[in-house]
Amino acid sequence: MGNTVSCCVSPESSPKLPSRQPAERLEELQTSTEVSDDNTVPYLQHISDREVPDVRDKRKSNHINHISHVSPGPLSKKYSSCSTIFIDDSTVSQPNLKSTIKCVTLAIYYHIKNRDSDRSLDIFDEKLHPLSREPVPDDYSRVDPEHKLIYRFVRTLFSAAQLTAECAIVTLVYLERLLTYAELDICPANWKRIVLGAILLASKVWDDQAVWNVDYCQILKDITVEDMNEMERHFLELLQFNINVPASVYAKYYFDLRQLADDNNLSFPLEPLNNQRAQKLEAISRLCEDKYKDLSRAAMRRSFSADNLIGIRRSNAVLS
Repeated sequence: MGNTVSCCVSPESSPKLPSRQPAERLEELQTSTEVSDDNTVPYLQHISDREVPDVRDKRKSNHINHISHVSPGPLSKKYSSCSTIFIDDSTVSQPNLKSTIKCVTLAIYYHIKNRDSDRSLDIFDEKLHPLSREPVPDDYSRVDPEHKLIYRFVRTLFSAAQLTAECAIVTLVYLERLLTYAELDICPANWKRIVLGAILLASKVWDDQAVWNVDYCQILKDITVEDMNEMERHFLELLQFNINVPASVYAKYYFDLRQLADDNNLSFPLEPLNNQRAQKLEAISRLCEDKYKDLSRAAMRRSFSADNLIGIRRSNAVLS
């Protein structure tokens, strides 16, 4: 999903990177962007070049080790017939909110479950930076959270901030990008603050009317604005300020999440196609068709720009 660390990569198949101390990694990221004394700026890759190229080959899913242990459950899948067509209301441009959050939190759950170690930073440690005044349990760093707990945490934030399903997909993009760039592991001690930081950043980048940090303090009443600002700054530095999400990366995440849902019996809700939904689909298709026609016409106009030339002028060769 756009990074070497992915919810669809088996831990055994992922390359082992040389481990470094978190403080050293943070200092390296901070000093790498400073201007040197001779007024020369160090080389920095373009944002579009920072995506790992072999993502597609490794997109096999951390959950693959758990598929054999998941019971198939009752067969509740609906099939279309000659009289009834069943389709879901989720598309790449308009995903289903509830189902998308379930898939994203399931991917986070497998990240925690299949981690190789507990590499972390103090800024994300819940013991050092608690999200509530309730005392943190002594075993907070040893007990893996269940999928339901992660889902409730993310669902509460999305409901209170009125975030969209597209924002949930971008949240997973930033989370996995953080794990790859900073060489961290999402674990019981830091998962809440890492997820919160990814949601905070995704909501500002994706939504036109982003939620302010002070608004999140109204949702999580025991956290301060200064703590939110510091976490956001560290998150951006660890991402090397790479917040660009190309359409191809977004689409791969969307379809991989759908595959993750199918493998774990979290199918998107199917509803029979009625006249109202059919007209809505037809309107969306017509809108996209008109958009692509306009783009093709503009491209044709640019290609015809040389047709107004009267002729090619030739000069006589001078032989000496």
